[in-house]
Amino acid sequence: MNRLYLVAGGLLVLAIAVVVKLVDIQMVQGEKYKELALSKTEKMFTIEPNRGNLYSEDGSLLAASVPKYEIRFDAQTVSQENFENYVGALSDSLGNMFNRPSSYYRQLFRKARANGNRYKLVARNIGYLDYVRIKQFPLFNLGPYKGGFIETHRVVREYPLGKMAARSIGYERVDENGYYTRVGLDGAFGETYLRGKEGKRLKQKIAKGQWKPVGLDNIVEPKDGLDVVSTIDINIQDIAHHELLKQLEKYKADHGCVVVMETETGEIKAISNLGRTSEGKYYEKLNYAVGESHEPGSTFKLMSMVAALEDKVVDTSTVIDTEKGRYRIYDGVVKDSKWGGYGKISVAEAFAVSSNTAFAKIIHENYKEQPEKFVNRLMNMGLHKKLDLPIIGEGDPVIRYPGDKGWSGISLGWMSHGYEVSLTPIQTLAFYNAIANDGAYVKPRLIQEVREGNKVVKRFDREVLNPSICSKETVKKAQQLLKDVVEKDYGTGHKLYSKNFSMAGKTGTTQKNYVEKNPDKLAYISSFAGYFPADNPKYSCIVVIHEPDKEEGYYGADVSGPVFKSMAQKIHAISPMVDEVDSKLIEDKKLDEAYKQYFAQVQKKHSTVPNLRGMSGMDAVSLLENLGIEVEVHGNGKVKNQSVNQGTSIKQVKKIVLELS
Repeated sequence: MNRLYLVAGGLLVLAIAVVVKLVDIQMVQGEKYKELALSKTEKMFTIEPNRGNLYSEDGSLLAASVPKYEIRFDAQTVSQENFENYVGALSDSLGNMFNRPSSYYRQLFRKARANGNRYKLVARNIGYLDYVRIKQFPLFNLGPYKGGFIETHRVVREYPLGKMAARSIGYERVDENGYYTRVGLDGAFGETYLRGKEGKRLKQKIAKGQWKPVGLDNIVEPKDGLDVVSTIDINIQDIAHHELLKQLEKYKADHGCVVVMETETGEIKAISNLGRTSEGKYYEKLNYAVGESHEPGSTFKLMSMVAALEDKVVDTSTVIDTEKGRYRIYDGVVKDSKWGGYGKISVAEAFAVSSNTAFAKIIHENYKEQPEKFVNRLMNMGLHKKLDLPIIGEGDPVIRYPGDKGWSGISLGWMSHGYEVSLTPIQTLAFYNAIANDGAYVKPRLIQEVREGNKVVKRFDREVLNPSICSKETVKKAQQLLKDVVEKDYGTGHKLYSKNFSMAGKTGTTQKNYVEKNPDKLAYISSFAGYFPADNPKYSCIVVIHEPDKEEGYYGADVSGPVFKSMAQKIHAISPMVDEVDSKLIEDKKLDEAYKQYFAQVQKKHSTVPNLRGMSGMDAVSLLENLGIEVEVHGNGKVKNQSVNQGTSIKQVKKIVLELS
């Protein structure tokens, strides 16, 4: 009996406990458990906004966000009447659109209906116009509830230029932990302008772990990013890319870069970076122009020259003994590339022939008692500072100061001709551009404006970092020195000379691994920095090519100089100079017709010289070069006359002179 009471009492206590727990769940913690249940079946998802477009200066697309849609079908929400009335017409419409039998779609929808599938895939990776079209098909046009229509989309970044300028155009990616990788222009302006703001959409968990959107509207609408108009000129970019590629392939070089900058404004018109793969092909591996800091070699002689002229330790007429091509500084020996040296020559001649001994002697002997005076002069010109470019990864300039690690008694002599210092190609170009710009040190710029639709929300203007890096007197002397490099028959850049088109600049040949004792392992950097035309410059340009095949050649004048010259002539041919800027505004229709004419010409297999009159200079030059004919260009604009008549056999022609107007 006692045992019976004990069991009954236990059951009573258990029943009371169950009732109390039920009351607690229902009345006290009900909301908590409802929220927990909802969290398992409903979830807020992020909606990516449409990223803003990136344009060239003429409005051509460099990078664009394209939505890709996925269409699904909820077979449970559709009434039997609607399903039977419209499934046939819907299947016919989809069959016509995707070139499949309508029976395929009838079977798909009926099977989904029979299985109660609420998220059946109908189409994926379709464009916006196809999405709009499908949305109007029978049944789907009734919406998500009556018609079972479900759409989701993702935004895909596309690059119309393909691999050309890929590293400079760049990208922005985010990993699963929320960390961003930012490359080039697309990465640089992502956070501030292009990215936009995310939206929110509620989704419900259904069978097989799938999430189906709830309702038709978003909880928070995404805000699209702004559009960015860059300074890139796609015609100049195309020239830079192909001229660099051609020379890299010819000299089997490891990698190289080209930058073209508008002298007055600092706008970057082209930036090409190409590196060699293990298969010997070239593509945009890294942004060498912005990120690769290296010893510039003889292009740094311009900086040394400006410092010496400013401090009046020499003048361009000062005579220097080049010491038979060898100049000893303590335990180091500076050598000239010419065996036996140049004898006694003026400073101007030393610059034109690029004498290492002359520059080592000028800088070492005039600054050895006060080395900080020389370094301070370089720093006052801003050479030790980054340019603070928006593209992430700008290389650090290295200008050592007396007392710094690595400084020694031979440092001045080596710095004088571009060793024991480091600059990126774009930093070197910025200095050369300052000389072309009568001393104004302008910041290189990659962006013109930011737009929201057709509305300009922000403009970017010329930014002057230093209104005058040196005196006007020194600038004029430096400009003449750079002209002499090309114009004087003894100048290292004389191969670039053309009596019809002026250029100014400096060659550079840097030995990369100069501590290497094995001559077979020596490697070089070939460069040319300058501007054109030499008087009233329009563009500044630098070409840097790393590790050309030594058997093919490695001097800056031979490897990088021809790239500069060919680019300058082609850019000059397509770009009206300062007094003809207004003619740049060509109607799009005429431009399209000109390109059609050009492409029609290049697609023909010519055995004779074609009629080039009326073609643009760039098109004519490209056409002739494709035929293996050397071209010399006079003037700019369209072809007025050609030195070899139409119909002449190509086998008889080595060179054609084009007169443009």
